[in-house]
Amino acid sequence: MGVASVIEKYVFGEPFETGAVVARIETAAGLPAVGTVTADRNGFRFTCTMAPKDIVYGLGEANRGINKRGYEYVSCCTDDGRHSEDVRQLYGAHNFLVIAGKKPVGLFFDYPGVLRFDIGYKRQDILEVSCDTADMALYVIEGESAYDIVKQFRKIIGRSYIPPKFAFGYGQSRYGYKTADDFREVVQKHREAGVPLDMVYMDIDYMERFKDFVPAPEIFPDFPAFVSELRARDIHLVPIVDAGIKTKEGYSVSDEGKEKGYFCKRADGSDFEAAVWPGWTNFPDVLNPEARAWFGGQYGLLTACGIDGFWNDMNEPAMFCSREGLAEAENREALDTAEQEAPLVMAEGLRWLKLFNNPEDYKRFYHNVNGKLVRHDQVHNLYGYNITRGASEGLSKLEPGKRFLLFSRASYIGAHRYGGIWTGDNHSWWSHILLNLKMLPSLNMCGFLYVGADLGGFNADTTRDLLLRWLALGVFTPLMRNHSGNDTRRQEFYQFEGPEDFRHVIGVRYRLLPYLYSEYMKAALHDDMMFKPLAFEYPDDEIAARTEDHLLLGSEVMIAPVYVQNACGRYVYLPEEMMLVKFLPDGTISQEVMPRGVHYIEVGLNEVPLFIRNGKGIPVADPAQSVPELDLSTLKMIGYENASYDRYDDDGVTIPE
Repeated sequence: MGVASVIEKYVFGEPFETGAVVARIETAAGLPAVGTVTADRNGFRFTCTMAPKDIVYGLGEANRGINKRGYEYVSCCTDDGRHSEDVRQLYGAHNFLVIAGKKPVGLFFDYPGVLRFDIGYKRQDILEVSCDTADMALYVIEGESAYDIVKQFRKIIGRSYIPPKFAFGYGQSRYGYKTADDFREVVQKHREAGVPLDMVYMDIDYMERFKDFVPAPEIFPDFPAFVSELRARDIHLVPIVDAGIKTKEGYSVSDEGKEKGYFCKRADGSDFEAAVWPGWTNFPDVLNPEARAWFGGQYGLLTACGIDGFWNDMNEPAMFCSREGLAEAENREALDTAEQEAPLVMAEGLRWLKLFNNPEDYKRFYHNVNGKLVRHDQVHNLYGYNITRGASEGLSKLEPGKRFLLFSRASYIGAHRYGGIWTGDNHSWWSHILLNLKMLPSLNMCGFLYVGADLGGFNADTTRDLLLRWLALGVFTPLMRNHSGNDTRRQEFYQFEGPEDFRHVIGVRYRLLPYLYSEYMKAALHDDMMFKPLAFEYPDDEIAARTEDHLLLGSEVMIAPVYVQNACGRYVYLPEEMMLVKFLPDGTISQEVMPRGVHYIEVGLNEVPLFIRNGKGIPVADPAQSVPELDLSTLKMIGYENASYDRYDDDGVTIPE
C-alpha cells in the first residue's frame, strides 16, 4: 500500500510573503512530526537525524553533488565565479530539499534571508537548517518516493517558464563584442562554415556608457535596422540588462526612477548608491509592485527595436562598493570614485579592500513593501527573482500572449515561473562540466527547467577538447550557449582547428530538437522534471542510487557525457538493457543494444552519445542551420524497433493555456 501524499505548512513568527508558493495551504497547528524545530529570539533551527543510507536531494543551484550530504551550504545569492569545491553559496537561493530514505520527506524553508544548511557536515548523521530570525514558513511534504515529493512540490509552486522555440537553438556570446561588425563576424563565420546558430548575445559593451536599455549610438546608429538585418539571417540578438541603473541626469530611466521614488532608499529616505559597471548606480525597488511594473516597462525601449530575448545579470544585486563602504575604507583618498564615470579599473582594488559585494552594504538600503520599510539583507534572496518577475510581467503587457526569451543569474524559488537561469560565471575547468550535469536535476526539482551553463567556461582559458566535450553535454540542456569573459582565450568554434567537428556536434542539437522541445514542454505543462537522477526511475537499484554522472532525460533517454581530459571514453552503468546511440561525424547514427551492467564505451571528441531505454524510441530530424530551417518532414524514429513516441509541438511563439 502506498504512502498518502501530504503537504503541511507551519508558520513561525511573521514570515515575509515571498510568492514562492502559489497554492493555498492552510497553516497546521503545533510542530511538524519530522525533526525538531526551535524558533525564538535567537533565530530558527530545524534538526533531524539521517540514516546512514539516506540521500538528500535538492537545493537547486548548489555546489558539489546531486546527493547533498557531507557538506554545508549557504542560501544567499552571491556574485562569486570561482565555484570551487569549498564555495558554500552561489547565485541562486533554492531552499527545497528531499530526504530520501525509508520514509521520504520534503522540506521547503520559505525564508528570503541568509539560510544555512548543514547536511552532515559537523556530524554525518545530523541535518541542521538555521537562520538568525525566527520568521519562517516551513512546508513539510510526505509521499511515496522522492520523485513523488518533487512532483507535489512542483504543483504548489506553479508552472515553469516556457520560452519561445528559437531559444532552444544554439547561441554564441562573449563579453567583449564591441562593434556591430563584431556581431556580424560571429554570424558570418557560423553561416560560412555551416555551423548552426540562432542567437548572438550582447554583453554590456553594446550599451551607451553602460546605461540599461540604451544601445550606444556610435556603435549602432540605427539599432532597429541592425536587429532586422540579423533577423533576416534567422539570428536573434539577446541583450543583457543589469540591475544597477546609472545615476546620470538626462538619462530617462534614471530621471524617471528618481522622480517617482522607484529606487531603493537609505534609512534617511535618500536614494542608495553603489558603484557597478556604469559608475554610481541606483537599484530599482522591485519588491515595490509599482516600481517593479515601471522597471518591467523599460524593456519596451528594446522590444520596440525588434528585440525578443533578454538576460538579466548582476541582480544579486552585485556591487563593487557603496559610498558608505568606500568612506569607511582605508586609503579613501586614493580610491575616491565620486567623480569617476566608470570605476572599472578599481574592481580588483575594491575586492582587496573587501568592499566588493560587502554584506554590510546589504544592510544600508531598504525596500518599500506596502508602505513599510524592509531592510534589504532581510529579503536579499528575492531581488533577482523580482527583477525577472518585473521583466516578465512588463513583457507580457507590452506584447500579450507572446513568449520572450528571458533568463537570469540570481534567483529564488518562484522566479522559475517568469524565466530561466544560467548558472553564472563558471570556469574553463573539466570539473565544471560535471558540476553542470549535477545541477540539472536539482534545478528541475525547484521548478527551473530552462537552464544551462556557460559552455566552454566563462573564466580562464578553454581548450578545444574541453569545449567539444562540454558542447556534447550542452546539446541536451535547454539553454545552449557558448559564453566567455573578455580577458580569456577566444572560444568561438572558428578559433580552433577542425570546424567540421563543431558543425557536427552542434548540429546534433538540431537533430534532437523535436525530442528535446517535446520533453521540455511536457515537463513544463505537467509540473514534472526534464532531467532526473537514476534513482527516481530505479528506486530499488543501489548502484543507480549512487550514480551521479548519468542522468535520465525525459522518459526515453539516459545521458552520460565524457568530462575527463584526454579520455577516449568512459564507464557507464546501465540499470536495465539499453541501446547505445552515437551520432557520428559522417552524419550516420550507430545503434547497439547493451545488457544491464557496467560497460566501457569509446566516445570520440566529435561524437555525441546517448542511451535509449529498453523498448523506447525517439524522433530525430535532419540537421538545420537554425530553428526555423528545421524540416519536420525528415523526422525518423531511432531506438527499439516498433517503438512509438507521443511528440508535443506547437507554434513556439504563443503561450499555451
